[in-house]
Amino acid sequence: MPSASQVYRSTRSSDKETKSFEAAVIQGLASDGGLFIPPTIPQVSEETLFGKWAKLSFQELAFEIMRLYVDPQEIPDADLKTLISNSYSTFRAKDVTPLAKNVTGSEEKLHVLELFHGPTYAFKDVALQFVGNLFEYFLQRNNKGLPEDQKKKITVVGATSGDTGSAAIYGLRGKKDVSVFILYPTGRISPIQEEQMTTVPDKNVQTLSVKGTFDNCQDIVKAIFGDKEFNAKHNVGAVNSINWARILAQITYYFYSFFQATGGKNEKVKFVVPSGNFGDILAGYFAKKMGLPVEKLVIATNANDILDRFLKSGTYERSDEVAATYSPAMDILISSNFERLLWYLAREYVAGGDDLKAGETVNGWFQQLKTDGKFQVSQTMIKGALADFDSERVSNEQTLETIKKVYEVSKNPEHYIVDPHTAVGICATERLIAADNDKSINYITLSTAHPAKFADAVNKALSSFPEYSFEKDVLPAELKKLSTLEKRLKFIEKPDVELVKAAIEEELQKMDV
Repeated sequence: MPSASQVYRSTRSSDKETKSFEAAVIQGLASDGGLFIPPTIPQVSEETLFGKWAKLSFQELAFEIMRLYVDPQEIPDADLKTLISNSYSTFRAKDVTPLAKNVTGSEEKLHVLELFHGPTYAFKDVALQFVGNLFEYFLQRNNKGLPEDQKKKITVVGATSGDTGSAAIYGLRGKKDVSVFILYPTGRISPIQEEQMTTVPDKNVQTLSVKGTFDNCQDIVKAIFGDKEFNAKHNVGAVNSINWARILAQITYYFYSFFQATGGKNEKVKFVVPSGNFGDILAGYFAKKMGLPVEKLVIATNANDILDRFLKSGTYERSDEVAATYSPAMDILISSNFERLLWYLAREYVAGGDDLKAGETVNGWFQQLKTDGKFQVSQTMIKGALADFDSERVSNEQTLETIKKVYEVSKNPEHYIVDPHTAVGICATERLIAADNDKSINYITLSTAHPAKFADAVNKALSSFPEYSFEKDVLPAELKKLSTLEKRLKFIEKPDVELVKAAIEEELQKMDV
């Protein structure tokens, strides 16, 4: 019998139906358009945290956390340990997500959590290496002994603003019974990000370059998930951060980095997270609610600041257009994962603890967003959110200034180079350090991508330094060779769901998975 934290319901559902972990992962998006969540967040005692968990390796910690959310009847202990071990064996760092301590060399405890040591040099590898193995595990188990024509196959469809696509492709490439289609906005991701996706030769992978914005791509993916006929025919699965397994896998590095920063002690810690789709920082929210004593989770946004505006005004309002910035993975109008947080807040501040009423409330808000482009929540609810969250907005100019400043002042290591998303986080962190004026606080800024993936911004910031060389100081050999490889991609002339569906069906005919 699964525990209360091992079953899942939709954020928009007003009925009692729950799903298993496997169903939530394979389905990805609920049929009512909502996202799957565990209605109960498991609690971890202080004694367990600092007496046991603080001493564990990354992989051991991942097992302890995931076990709380996954029924052993679904994935036995030995299998879960193997899945975790296989998923992180592809990382270049022994610690998986190492912490660079005191990078600015100052007295303030400004640490950078390096999440880019996976196969595609982005934080999304932490989750998507695991998700790829999970999909394969469930499919192999369900297809065992079945004739070929009866085997279940999954068609993974995802949208990317840069890093999700390549991380999903590298997590799922060559996997049996899985086809992968990744949509990205033409000309709105960096050349290396595009090369990482389009040079993968595996036959089960296809990239679709869509003339439009990331939000257009995301809307198309959501429409495909909402198309019951297409879904039934092709068994569509999700790898975007709408998939609960993505959030689950990311919870680990909040615990692990907390223990790295504090030496396993119960000290003050604030996390600062460059935020776009809200999945990364949402994992931190789960860690905090599980019992990790985090002082505050700080949302760092660029000019596309829907989250910052919401926390300051109580109005969740879609902007008219996306502002193109130096941190493109955060260039979005709507933060998909924010809906998950809204469900927990609605249950506490609107629904009086009632799961069904919380689903009804969230559904109402998102219907309103669809028709009016915005919805408003109470100040009581905002006050509740501010108990856990804070936010900062960082401009393009400040992003470049921060890359430059970190390069100049860093001593550990010298000339530390950060990507523009990490720079948004560090800029926000420096404001907090000045405002808090408390040397006992550890500040952990999440570094979401390797600087090589954003050459234009990094070069713009650092080209005035005579000793700086992108080729020598930044670009890994593995990424250098991508430009020499053959590209495979399909252009979609306009952001139209029917054109995308037709392209998927055409390519599926050619694939042999």
